[in-house]
Amino acid sequence: MSTSPRVRAAAADKRRAILDAAVRVFARQGFHACRVADIADEAGVAYGLVYHYFSSKDEVLDTLFLERWNVLLDTIRTVDGEAIVAREKLQAIASFIVESYRHDPDVMKVIIVEVTRAANSFGRRHLGDIREAYRMIAAIVTDAQADGTLRDDIDAEFAAMAFYGAIEQVLTGWIFGLLPSGEEQFEQAKRLVVETVYGGLQAR
Repeated sequence: MSTSPRVRAAAADKRRAILDAAVRVFARQGFHACRVADIADEAGVAYGLVYHYFSSKDEVLDTLFLERWNVLLDTIRTVDGEAIVAREKLQAIASFIVESYRHDPDVMKVIIVEVTRAANSFGRRHLGDIREAYRMIAAIVTDAQADGTLRDDIDAEFAAMAFYGAIEQVLTGWIFGLLPSGEEQFEQAKRLVVETVYGGLQAR
C-alpha cells in the first residue's frame, strides 16, 4: 500500500529540516567535530530519525554537496548554451557563485571547507564532480580560443582552474574574515575575478 501525498510531503519536509540543520552544525562546529546527535538536536528531531533518512554523517555531507554542486553544473551548462560571448559567460558563472555565497554563506562554507578543499577525504570522493565544472568552463575558453577571442598559448583547463580557484579564494577570504564582505565587495568580486582572469587570456 503506497503512502499518501501528505505523508510523503511530511517526510520530505523532515528530511529537508535535517539537511538544513546539518548545514548550520557543520558550518559552526566543522564536519569532523560534530556528531549525528548534534544534527538531531539542531533539527529538533529524535537521534534515530536522522538515521532513518541518512546512513551516516558522511551521507548527509555528500547530499548537501551534490545538491548544490549539481545546481552549479546545470547553471554552467545553461550559460554555455546562451548566445553570448565568453566574457559574459564567465561573468554569469562568477555572479552565480558569488550570489550563492551572498544568499547562503553557511552552505558555501561547508562546500569549500569540508569538500572542495578536503583533498584527502570528501574532495577525493567527489573529484569527478569537481573536475566536471572545470571541464565545462574549459570548453568555454576553448571555443573562445578557436574564434581568436582568447589567446591559445594558455591551456584551457589551466585557465578554468585559475578562474574557479580565484573565485573560491575570494569566498575563502570572506568565510574566514580575511577580506571585507558586503554588497559592494560582492559586486566588485564578480567584476574583478573576470577582469583579472579574462584579461590575462585575452588575445592581444
